[in-house]
Amino acid sequence: MKRLALGAAALTLAGWTASVQAADFAYNSRPLTVNQPLNGYSWAGPYLGGNLGYSWGTVDNNPTRPSGFVGGVQAGYNFQTGPWVFGVEGDIQATGADDTFAPWKFSNPWFGTVRGRGGYALDNILFYATAGLAFGELRGQTFGLSESHTNAGWTAGLGAEFGFAPHWSAKLEYLYVDLSDSVFTITGVSNGYRFGVVRAGVNYHF
Repeated sequence: MKRLALGAAALTLAGWTASVQAADFAYNSRPLTVNQPLNGYSWAGPYLGGNLGYSWGTVDNNPTRPSGFVGGVQAGYNFQTGPWVFGVEGDIQATGADDTFAPWKFSNPWFGTVRGRGGYALDNILFYATAGLAFGELRGQTFGLSESHTNAGWTAGLGAEFGFAPHWSAKLEYLYVDLSDSVFTITGVSNGYRFGVVRAGVNYHF
């Protein structure tokens, strides 16, 4: 009797084990699915970088045309929805732009911008437009006298950025900057500075 009971138990255990193995095989034989594709290059988040370029422009009501090299730093933050990228960026630049037309010399020692950016990304390539606030110094000199004004204005431009590593990108950008007029005592008229900037830069994305 005991032998019959043990035999029945063994058959029951063997049947249960076979059922579990069959269910496991059927589960593992299902094709694997991925809920969403692997992410491509991400533009989202904060970044910090530097740039170098060249500026050229004109001074209102004066024949000087200051131009020279520029260099500075930029920082910003991007938001990304699909291929669309939106964000804000600020920068500060030191410049060597100046020009002399006797008896006047005008120069732009520095300028900065705070801008919104919006663009379209093709994976690791971003094309964007940008616009916002500009501010900077216009310095005038004549007959040993010097006068400086810090003016606010606006800026707009276009650019392209290329992600060449997971945390690194390089960009090429053009900006038009309009620093509003202010009255200079040494000239007796309103003078302002309007100029274009072409610059290349590198960003590190955190």
